Amino acid sequence: MVVCVDVGNTNIVLGAYADDKLLFTSRVQTELGKTADQYAIAFNSILHLYHCADVPCEGAIISSVVPPLQTTLKTALNRLLGCRVLAVGPGVKTGLNIKIDNPASTGADLVCDAVATLNKYPLPSIIFDLGTATKILALDKFGNFLGGSIMPGIGISLNALSTQTAQLPHIDLDTPQSVIGSNTVDCMKSGIVFGNASMIDGMVRKYRSILGSDAHVVATGGYAAAILPFCETEILHDPDLLMDGLYAIYKKNTNQ
Repeated sequence: MVVCVDVGNTNIVLGAYADDKLLFTSRVQTELGKTADQYAIAFNSILHLYHCADVPCEGAIISSVVPPLQTTLKTALNRLLGCRVLAVGPGVKTGLNIKIDNPASTGADLVCDAVATLNKYPLPSIIFDLGTATKILALDKFGNFLGGSIMPGIGISLNALSTQTAQLPHIDLDTPQSVIGSNTVDCMKSGIVFGNASMIDGMVRKYRSILGSDAHVVATGGYAAAILPFCETEILHDPDLLMDGLYAIYKKNTNQ
């Protein structure tokens, strides 16, 4: 078994692979104040929950966009699993040709998304990662990572509407009744859901004008399921894209 951990600003996703198959994924809240032992206890509980606690573990790998937690989580995994723990970053082989101004600055999550797309989908490709931030990545027909776009995520946008205005309430993100809302809540839902769907459609058109009209589009991230049904563009939803990229990078660095 190989354990993969994706550390995001809001959630930490824990997954495990055996025989090249994803056994499970589970989410815990990202908390900077937790110790290595506290995370080890949380991960141990998840492994028991999915009946994987007694499966032999050959190694683990971390992707993190929260630098202060990387050492803590490497320690937690090492104590819990007693195995080698890799972290996506300088010195780790990815096979990805990153053609941006400073390749070393590329987020580990973006690297994993791109590596998985290279392994699974046609090129050129446009990748949407709808998480705490909304990220768009571009892979050209040769598999080069050209760069992308970053904008406030859906959760951040909703929170800003509620906390930075005097009369707009906190709302749940569910299906709007109509693009033209007839009350405050429905107006907010329309703006968030249809507005983000239209942004995705518009950005696909702009990216395809550079990459080519045949550019494949794939989306992942916690908010993808809520937004993609309202897009006009044909987009493949792959919720495990980042996990698959992490696992591919682990195999590349262990000669598997």
